[in-house]
Amino acid sequence: MNRRRTPRSASAEDLLSTLQHLTARARQEVELHQARVELAQALQRNMLPATLPSFPGLDTAACYAPARNGLDIGGDWYDGFLLPDGSLALAIGDVQGHDVEAAAYMGQIRIAMRAIASTAVDPGEVMGRTNDLILSMGPSLFATCSFFRLDPVTRELESARAGHVASVWATADGGSGITADAGGLPLGIEARQHYPVTRRTLDADGAFVLLTDGVIEGPSLPINEGLELIRRLVSSHSGDPAADLAETVLKAAALTGHEDDAAVLVLRHGAVPTGPQVT
Repeated sequence: MNRRRTPRSASAEDLLSTLQHLTARARQEVELHQARVELAQALQRNMLPATLPSFPGLDTAACYAPARNGLDIGGDWYDGFLLPDGSLALAIGDVQGHDVEAAAYMGQIRIAMRAIASTAVDPGEVMGRTNDLILSMGPSLFATCSFFRLDPVTRELESARAGHVASVWATADGGSGITADAGGLPLGIEARQHYPVTRRTLDADGAFVLLTDGVIEGPSLPINEGLELIRRLVSSHSGDPAADLAETVLKAAALTGHEDDAAVLVLRHGAVPTGPQVT
């Protein structure tokens, strides 16, 4: 006759052993995640410029805020550097994704654009050649980007845009606006793209602000409302130093309601001197 055995109750030792095993697994996963976070943050620190150039009457500053979820990193980036002819180059972009791969891809775009900009004068050509170069590397991601070239003497600002969000400007006399420049496809989608060039002159005292969508768009803030919010903000603070204005604009990212990373690049420009200068 078979007797049914009563299941043995788990002892305190069994429960403790199971808990220790689960705790050890959880600790390993946390340590692995933390290692990936630290790697992504190191990539971000090393691939964004430590300093930005400036000229008399022209100042630049930037701020970056990491994503508030996931790996606490993303593909938003900015750059500013001097060109061989003495012009100032500024760029800002956003790589698809929020992980180590996005951070690494961001670095590739930044390096490629710097190299190409040293030999190509036209911003549209810089953008097109950068697009073709990164496509030749077989990327699995794409990126939006805006590239600007400023002559510090004439204050002519030339720009090309690859699917990136608009910029915002304001002057001390009360003028302000949102750029409506023509553009092309994001980088890394299709070869041999044409990127129109927009030209404007920064001859008045004011600020020109480059953004990523993490500053202006999210569940709590549609992109048009976000741009209008930043326009008003920049108009109110157009006379602030570049670093202060960049921090002020970046704080607005908290209003978007999302957890994306965000970047702001500010070009603060004084009025062009007129008449004889006393030295």
